[in-house]
Amino acid sequence: MANKALTMLQIRRCLMLLQEASSIREIHRSTGIHRTTIKAYMERCKNSSKTFEELLALADHDLSVLLHPPRNTQQADERYLYLSGRLEHYAKELKRRHVTKQILWEEYLQAQPDGYRYAQFCHHLDAYIQRHEYTMPQIHHPGDKVQIDFAGDTLRYYDAVQKEWIVCPVLLCTLPYSALFYGEPLASSRQEHLIPGLNNALRYFGGVPKNVLSDNMAQVVTKPSRYEPVFTDLIALWGVHNHTNMQATRPGKPKDKPSVEHSVHIAYVQIYARMRDEYHTSLKSLSHRFRELLEMANNRIMTAYGKSRIERFREEEQGQLRPLPSEAFAYKHQTTAKVRKNYHVILGEDWHQYSVPHEHISKKVKLVYDDDVVEVFLDYKRIAVHRRDTVRNGYSTIKEHMPESHRHYLLQQGWTPLDFTEKAREIGPCTVDVVVELLAAKAFPEQAYDACLGLLRLQKGFGAKRLEAACALARKGPRVSYRIVKTILDNNRDKVMPAEQEQSLMLPFHENIRGKHAYN
Repeated sequence: MANKALTMLQIRRCLMLLQEASSIREIHRSTGIHRTTIKAYMERCKNSSKTFEELLALADHDLSVLLHPPRNTQQADERYLYLSGRLEHYAKELKRRHVTKQILWEEYLQAQPDGYRYAQFCHHLDAYIQRHEYTMPQIHHPGDKVQIDFAGDTLRYYDAVQKEWIVCPVLLCTLPYSALFYGEPLASSRQEHLIPGLNNALRYFGGVPKNVLSDNMAQVVTKPSRYEPVFTDLIALWGVHNHTNMQATRPGKPKDKPSVEHSVHIAYVQIYARMRDEYHTSLKSLSHRFRELLEMANNRIMTAYGKSRIERFREEEQGQLRPLPSEAFAYKHQTTAKVRKNYHVILGEDWHQYSVPHEHISKKVKLVYDDDVVEVFLDYKRIAVHRRDTVRNGYSTIKEHMPESHRHYLLQQGWTPLDFTEKAREIGPCTVDVVVELLAAKAFPEQAYDACLGLLRLQKGFGAKRLEAACALARKGPRVSYRIVKTILDNNRDKVMPAEQEQSLMLPFHENIRGKHAYN
């Protein structure tokens, strides 16, 4: 081929033959090199002022420089000199949104009307970009990381009830070391469906990697940052529950998670393509078929390793994963609320109120809830937990959350006559009799509840024994009341000997006192 330089092996072979004084014709027959080329190399050897022995002793690089001097005699193109100084600027501009090569070329022509046409402009720009695009090799360790992402293309199924196609985003999770990946079509990309999908991925792997790497999707990251990304509270809780570390890629850097990006391509080729003509009528059917094709993809032999993804995972990576938690992380909704003056917070979804300790009135709290439980947190400390109740405008109140005065009122509201007599029976029969008389003395028993409560509370100050004695003494009078019993206790009359009590209670004889015979 014309103008094609000889290899160093061919050159050294020629030099050895020339050293042996072989003719050009003999060299041509022995090496197959054209005679004109041999003559040209002989001329270069003479111009080098070195002997054949000295030339053969040189290193390949030095010999090549000596025998292949620069041949570029053309002057630099002024158009290229101008363009080369601006290629770095054009490459940066091309990364900005909505900027195209066509726009950059038009701007280039405005400054350089006699410049390159569009095809040559793109050729030089593409060559510059290729020379300055670097990819750092990533070394992965078994069990170190799982990369998660949503596929760009979605799947869908037909809902016969709503009579419409339902679009399903597809979650993909990849272990970079073994290349094993998990995928699942979800009802939506919201957290309430993303969290169960991540749980299913960990269950598929049979363990938890040390780190979870995601891009800056809104469901995971609230504040993107190259150094300190801020994750959503729910994802942070998910990471803590599974004893794994959450990580995020640099904003706008898909190459930070190339393994899952490659898994997306594999899913397109080996799963999406096989499902292109399939018709599904439910998410369950769609997911089942996706799982079948996923197993096939993970069991295909990888040419680079001579084994499948699942084989490599089981042999080298599965044992490096941390064990799964005893229970999967349950998705919970979150909202904030302010503790009202009635020491309750409102869960707006149901418009139901739940109590918290009364000392937290007017404070802002966080409600974390699912279908069964409502938890209330203040500064990451749980201050209340309730069973979820969906009764609109209802109240779920724990007695210990109430102030003392409110507890007393509630206690009264919950009393029944039987409650008072049962409490009095623990003290003694005379106390029971007094309670019964107090309840019977009112038209409605509820009207005597305060008196009964007061009577029973006297036990705290005077003791059950003295209260029973005071009730026994009070029953000997014409009527009983809370005030009479308390007066007996205050004056220590219950401590007087029984004979003295009898004497003190007997009325003196008087002629004006009539008996039953006077009423015939």
